Amino acid sequence: MIELTFNGLRKANVVRCESVFHLLNCWSPSEWACALAGEAGETCNAVKKLNRGDGTVEAIAAELADTVIYADLLAARLGIDLGAAVRAKFNEVSEKRGSTVRL
Repeated sequence: MIELTFNGLRKANVVRCESVFHLLNCWSPSEWACALAGEAGETCNAVKKLNRGDGTVEAIAAELADTVIYADLLAARLGIDLGAAVRAKFNEVSEKRGSTVRL
């Protein structure tokens, strides 16, 4: 099993995508973004179900995982190092808000 890091996710994600679905570049960035938005919407729907009493935290976790997976595939399609982008943005917000917490 690959260690779960941004780099590990990227390697496994692209290999799986291209071996059982389609080549990464077969979808445009817009198509990857729409897939990502769909998964984020499914996450919101799972939260709505939890709020009304007929959903589960496990369902939310599964949808959040799908959202992260699609975010990584969009980043891969655009050549973005998602780990570096997350680190930079996290640290930017920490600095802006006066937090000493950095990645």
